[in-house]
Amino acid sequence: MPRHSAASPIYTALARLANFNSGRRVLLASRKTSSSSARSSAKTRPFLCLALFRILVVVTAVFLFPPAIMSSSSSSSSAAAASVPFQSPRKVVKKVLSLSQSEGQGATVRRSIGGHEVRNLDPFLLLDEFSVSKPAGFPDHPHRGFETVTYMLDVRIPACSASSISCSVPFCLHHVDIARKGVFTHQDFSGHTGTIRTGDVQWMTAGRGIVHSEMPAADGVQKGLQLWINLASKDKMIEPRYQELESKDISQAEKDGVAVRIIAGEAFGVRSPVYTQTPTMYMDFTMQPGSQLHQPIPEGWNSFVYIIEGEGVFGKEGAAPASAHHCLVLGAGDGLSVWNRSGAPLRFALAAGQPLNEPVVQQGPFVMNSRAQIQQAMEDYYYGRNGFEKASQWSSA
Repeated sequence: MPRHSAASPIYTALARLANFNSGRRVLLASRKTSSSSARSSAKTRPFLCLALFRILVVVTAVFLFPPAIMSSSSSSSSAAAASVPFQSPRKVVKKVLSLSQSEGQGATVRRSIGGHEVRNLDPFLLLDEFSVSKPAGFPDHPHRGFETVTYMLDVRIPACSASSISCSVPFCLHHVDIARKGVFTHQDFSGHTGTIRTGDVQWMTAGRGIVHSEMPAADGVQKGLQLWINLASKDKMIEPRYQELESKDISQAEKDGVAVRIIAGEAFGVRSPVYTQTPTMYMDFTMQPGSQLHQPIPEGWNSFVYIIEGEGVFGKEGAAPASAHHCLVLGAGDGLSVWNRSGAPLRFALAAGQPLNEPVVQQGPFVMNSRAQIQQAMEDYYYGRNGFEKASQWSSA
C-alpha cells in the first residue's frame, strides 16, 4: 500500500488534532480497515448485483405482464364478474320480428306479444307498436279483465318529406331528421277525457268494464306502444281507474351513457310512482354508442325487450346483434345485460312481470279465466249490465 507524505492535506489536518505519530498510526489502521472492507465488498458485489437483477425482473413482470402471474381461471372469472354482475344473467330465448298488420279503423300495428309466435307471456297479453294517421284510429270499443298501458313515442322523419319539398341537394338542411310529437285523445263512457303526447303515459285498469276510444289528435303519423297486462282472477272485476303521467312527471335517471325513463318499477335507484295491480316493471332505455347496461330483474318474473331504434347485443357478449322492431323474449335469471357496440344510439323498452299462473281465455277485448266468464262478459256488454250500464247510451265525440 503506498504511503502519503507528511505534507499531504490529510496528515496536516491530523497533526493539528494530535501528534504526527499517533495520527500516522490512526491513518495506517484506517487504511488497513478500508482495504479489508474493499476486498470483502469486491467479493460480495456480484451476489448483490444478481439479487437486485432478480428483484427487478420480478417487479417488471408483475407490472407489465399480470396475466403471466395470475392463474387463467381466476383471471377469466374476475373478468366475467366485472362485465356481467349477475349470478344468473338472462339470455334471449326467442327473437321475433314484428311485422305490420291492420288493426282498429285504418291503423297499422307491429304486434309482437299476442301474435302467432308469442301468444302471451304471462302476465303480458299483447304489445303493439302502433302508427296511426287521421282519420284512422281506435274508435269506441270495450275492455274487461286487464290493464292497458299507452306510451306515446316521437316520430323521426326527414324534414323535406314533412314539408313536401322536392330537393336534390344531398346535404341541404331539409335532409336533417326532425322529431315530430305524437298526440292522442282518449274518451270513455264515464266521462273521462284526456290527451296524451309524446313521452306521456296512460295506465288504464279496465277491471269490470270500460268502453272508450283512442284517436289521433294531430296531423301526420302518431306513434306509440300499447302494452296489455293481465289481472289476477281476484282483480278482474275491480272498478276501472286511470294513472296518467305527463312526460315531465315520469321518473328518469342517467348513468354512464345510459338514460332511462321509468314507467313502472325501479332502475339506477330511481322508482316510478305508478302503482301496478299486477307486479310489473316497464322502462324505456336509450344507450349511447359504446355504453353497456346491467339491469336487475326479479327472479321468477317473465320478461322481454322490444327494440324501438338502433341495434344492440342482449343477454351475453357473444350474441348476435338485434335491430329495430324485434321482440326478444328473455329466459330465467336475475338481470339483463346489454351492449351498444354500434355507432348510433340504441333505444328499447324492457318489460317484466310476475306471472299469475292462471288460465287465460281471451275473446277480442275481453280476457277472463274461463269460457263461461267470456260469455258472461259479452252478454254484460250487449245488455249493458255489470259494469257496462252506460255503454248503450254512449258514443265518443
